[in-house]
Amino acid sequence: MKFSCTRENLYQGLAITSRVSGKNVNLPILSNVLLKADKGSLKLVSTNLELTVTCNVRGRIEQSGEYTVPSKLFFDFVNLLPNEKVDIDLLDDTLSIACGNAKTKIKGIIASEFPVVPPVEGDVSYSVPVTEFQDALSQVLFSAATSESQPVLTGVLMSFHDEVSGAGTLTLAALNGYRLSEKIFKISGGSGEQRKVIVPQRTLAELARVIGVLKDDVEASTTVEIQFSRNQIVLKYGAVEISGRTVEGDYPDYRSIIPENKVTEVTVNRSEFIQAIKTASLFARTGLFDVGIVLDPEQGTLELKGADSTRGENTVVMNATLSGNKNSLTLNFRYLLDGMNAMKSENVTMRVVDSMTACVFVPEAGPGERYQYIVMPIRQ
Repeated sequence: MKFSCTRENLYQGLAITSRVSGKNVNLPILSNVLLKADKGSLKLVSTNLELTVTCNVRGRIEQSGEYTVPSKLFFDFVNLLPNEKVDIDLLDDTLSIACGNAKTKIKGIIASEFPVVPPVEGDVSYSVPVTEFQDALSQVLFSAATSESQPVLTGVLMSFHDEVSGAGTLTLAALNGYRLSEKIFKISGGSGEQRKVIVPQRTLAELARVIGVLKDDVEASTTVEIQFSRNQIVLKYGAVEISGRTVEGDYPDYRSIIPENKVTEVTVNRSEFIQAIKTASLFARTGLFDVGIVLDPEQGTLELKGADSTRGENTVVMNATLSGNKNSLTLNFRYLLDGMNAMKSENVTMRVVDSMTACVFVPEAGPGERYQYIVMPIRQ
């Protein structure tokens, strides 16, 4: 194996793939990155058996071949190289690297020991606009559960609603028993059917990170291609391919927990609301993260209060547009901030039934805006 490429291209490829690799006592090969030189490009592959990331790096291939080297060591070394051409040559069991005046040799493991990643043979593919997908991921991923006690809740439900014309919508939903996020946006592709798949939160988080790295590139793709089978999914963005297992099981009927009615509705400036939440949260009780909210349509005010017996209390009163009856409830301020920071509109509307029922937050209506965030109150 012998090839050359720019330091910038190699560094970017390793930055994308190296995060998946990690220490594994039973399988040391999983801490390595596979370098595969063939057909005019260098392919970098990292896997933890649950998730595989592949990135094609442009370069000049003089001799085909493949080899694996410690991912973190290789990435750290390339990070310190000057922005010049990098020449890499495989000599027996050692990878020789030269860039400017820097030269080194890294020992690795033969490629035949690297896990074989089977191709995903999805029967349907979808093309998703990258900007809308990136926004949707930022609005949904934080609501997925982190505990493995209910595996399906650690994933994000992706529901594809196709139309025969090739257009349709994609719905992303995530919940953890205390909150729920749902985002709906338009996509293209499909076969006139409705399909659902549960994708691990980490897989989609990795895609969001990759989009963040590559999106500003002048040659960046404008779409993410999605393919999935019964138990695997592939997400392709430009030269990067992320593949992994899907989550098996039935996702809860989350729509049943979304209140259909409301007793009180309030519309408030989002930036001012965030500031008020942060102020009241300074006095929230440790471990509960609770802030009390009082909605008073007669006075036209929204009140937030944090109180702790050992530190004191704080009350913030805001002017807002309210309708309905006076109401009060207690919410987790961290959940509140996550939802408010995920929205981009100037104003946010909050719909409340009572102190025991989930309350709904929606951004100010904009073109194509279909997002809602639901939070369960803290019972007093």
